[in-house]
Amino acid sequence: MEAHPDLPWPARVEHRVQETRDIFSLQLALEDPEVRAAYRALPGQYNMLYLFGVGEVPISVVSGPEDGGPLEHTIRAVGRVTRGLERLRVGDRLGLRGPYGRGWPVEAARGRDVVVVTGGLGCAPVVAMIRHLLTHREAHGSLTLLQGVKHSDDLIWRRQYRQWARQPQVQVLLASDQPGPQWPHSVGNVTVLLDRARIPTGALALLCGPEPMMKAVIPGLMRRGIAAEDIWLSIERNMQCGIGHCGHCQVGPHFICQDGPVFRYPDIADWIDREGF
Repeated sequence: MEAHPDLPWPARVEHRVQETRDIFSLQLALEDPEVRAAYRALPGQYNMLYLFGVGEVPISVVSGPEDGGPLEHTIRAVGRVTRGLERLRVGDRLGLRGPYGRGWPVEAARGRDVVVVTGGLGCAPVVAMIRHLLTHREAHGSLTLLQGVKHSDDLIWRRQYRQWARQPQVQVLLASDQPGPQWPHSVGNVTVLLDRARIPTGALALLCGPEPMMKAVIPGLMRRGIAAEDIWLSIERNMQCGIGHCGHCQVGPHFICQDGPVFRYPDIADWIDREGF
């Protein structure tokens, strides 16, 4: 069932986890049973979360389409709306509309090796795709996950990474610019992991995180045999409406809210990491 673009559906917080000092996860249940039954989000799409009397923000859907149950969103408290969402507790109500945007290339990944490179909380937009790939393990080749964080304390979902690393044909490599005393992984940004990573020629690459990080990683992937058209990026911008009307997220000819947030690299190459866009 499709919502009117201006009217959020009522939702309720069913579970809350404080992941780090300023990152938290909310599991939300749509209150209308018909809306809840009809809702479907593809990996990489996002919802607009509306806090009554405060405003709304675009947040990636972390839960996969096959997960069932509440819709999971992982959020960093950085502004007025997200700090308001951080104060929500189980049972509190908010508004939700979506899903919006173009997600990850699910069909293009079928039968392929996949390399995922993320930075910071940039992992959130691709978690649903990772879960989809692992749920349909027989339909895909190897899976390589490279995750970089600024400080080791910023790494969330540690147990989930360990579980993923135990799956067959899955490699998980982690790096931190500022490691804590007990950090057992690589030191530096995510690019230091490329030489250790299993990157099969002809693989599909999925990137998300800060644009300078993605821009730095792409040449290394291409040198290792991944074609430009097989690199996909999730782009973050100031998306205020989600329906292509307000223009805040326009980058060159693209509206990130509708044409993205996931783009094939050649389609967005001229616009990423450019000041003023």
